[in-house]
Amino acid sequence: MAKLVTSRNIASPDDVYAQLIAAHDGLSKTESDAFNARLILVLLNHIGDPEVIAEALELARR
Repeated sequence: MAKLVTSRNIASPDDVYAQLIAAHDGLSKTESDAFNARLILVLLNHIGDPEVIAEALELARR
């Protein structure tokens, strides 16, 4: 059983954040929301483990 990684796990978080912001460049609010939804689904698929996903959802609601 995998466990949700909550410690820093990105070597260059500022660079990743800049990529995320750049990906939204030129999008309307509606397009940006749709992009976020698609990105979430892609990442959930990558994780794959329902228990890890449930843990992440719980953490995000806090």
